[in-house]
Amino acid sequence: MERTLGLIAGAGALPALIGTRARAQGWRIVAFTFAGCDDLGTLPHRTIPSRVAAAATVLGGLTSEGVTAAVLCGRFSMPDVLQAETLDDASRAVDAMAGSRVDVKLVEAVIATFAALGVEVLDQRVFVGDLIAGVGCWSRRPPTDDERVMIQRGLALARVMADHHVGQTVVLRHGAVTAVEAAEGTTAAIRRGATLGGPGAVIVKAVARDHDYRVDTPAIGPETIAAAAAGGAAALAIEAGRVMILDRETTVRAADQAGMALVGVDDAG
Repeated sequence: MERTLGLIAGAGALPALIGTRARAQGWRIVAFTFAGCDDLGTLPHRTIPSRVAAAATVLGGLTSEGVTAAVLCGRFSMPDVLQAETLDDASRAVDAMAGSRVDVKLVEAVIATFAALGVEVLDQRVFVGDLIAGVGCWSRRPPTDDERVMIQRGLALARVMADHHVGQTVVLRHGAVTAVEAAEGTTAAIRRGATLGGPGAVIVKAVARDHDYRVDTPAIGPETIAAAAAGGAAALAIEAGRVMILDRETTVRAADQAGMALVGVDDAG
C-alpha cells in the first residue's frame, strides 16, 4: 500500500534531497512549499503553496491527501514567523499552544497539532542520517595548534548557546567571540563574525544536548563555506556525530580552494 509523506518544505537544498530519498523508499510525496522553497519540479505528486500565517491550508491538505507522516525540512524565515500578525484561526491556535515564538516551542505545537490529525512527524535522520559527519579532518590543511585551541573553546560556547536554544554557531578571532548565531541563521552569523574579526576567524557549529531531529538536522554545505571563505575564515569545525555535511565533495573542495581547515570534533579535540 502506498504511503503518503507530507514534505513541509522551506528554503535550501534539503527538501529536494529528502524528497528524492523518500520517493526512493516508496513514499508518495505531497509538498507544502513555504517562502524561499526551491522549485521541486515533478518530485512531489502534488504541491501545495503554504504560508506560516495560514496553517489551515496545511492541515486541510494533510487530511485531504491522506498524509500519515510528515517531515519538516529546509529553512523557515524567522522574520516571517516573528513578524506574522494576521493569522488564520488554525495558526492562532498553534501560536496559543506554543505560548512563545521560540522555534522549539512552535515546532512542539506543530507536532502536537499534526498528531491530532494522525500524522507522525518523522526524525529527519530516517532520510539523511548517513550524511552526519564523525570525527575527522576532511580538508587538505588541518587546523594549526592555535586554531585547535579556539575550536575547543568555540565548541564549549556553541554547546551552551545551543542548549539555551539561542543558536548553534559561534565565530571567534584571537579567542574573542565576534558572533553568536541567533534568529538570522548560520550563514548570516558567519558573515557578521568574520567581518568583525577580520581574516583568520574560527567558526564552530554545535548542537543542543536535547536537540529534536524532527525539527531539523543541523548542517553545513557549500553555502556555509562560501560565506566563511568570503570573510577569510581560517577554520570551520562541526560537532562530530551531530551535524551533517551537504554535498560533501563540493563542500570539501571549496574549503581546500580557500585554504580553510574543515573538521569534525568532539571533546577529545
